[in-house]
Amino acid sequence: MLVQYETTFEVVTRGRGAHEFTGDVAGFVRQCGMTTGLVNLLVQHTSASLTIQENADPDVQDDLLDALDQLAPEGPGLYRHSAEGPDDMPAHVKSALTSTTLAIPILDGALRLGTWQGVYLLEHRRRGHHRRIACHLLGE
Repeated sequence: MLVQYETTFEVVTRGRGAHEFTGDVAGFVRQCGMTTGLVNLLVQHTSASLTIQENADPDVQDDLLDALDQLAPEGPGLYRHSAEGPDDMPAHVKSALTSTTLAIPILDGALRLGTWQGVYLLEHRRRGHHRRIACHLLGE
């Protein structure tokens, strides 16, 4: 019989960076007793995003953030939207280039991530934020 669970994770950031929260998601799956199913995640913000990336070498996250900075740089006159500061519109672009949602299979009570994969919130703004991530589990 299919069951559903939901929660909200809060990730507190100190500014631009990759913040791993794999343990929070895996812990919620264990707490719910889910053995087979799917976990869906949605970051409830437009200037942050979600990704699954390597969690063995922190240089990977730094290089990813640097690459996004090259794709969506800050600078005067580059964007029309500037009401929330020079880093806001580039943050929206970075969010659009990555993802605001993730779906991860659950098998044998565990996230079906690869050996070196972790779940990350990417903070694209320079100052810290309290980011909310809606989590929905569906399975048995």
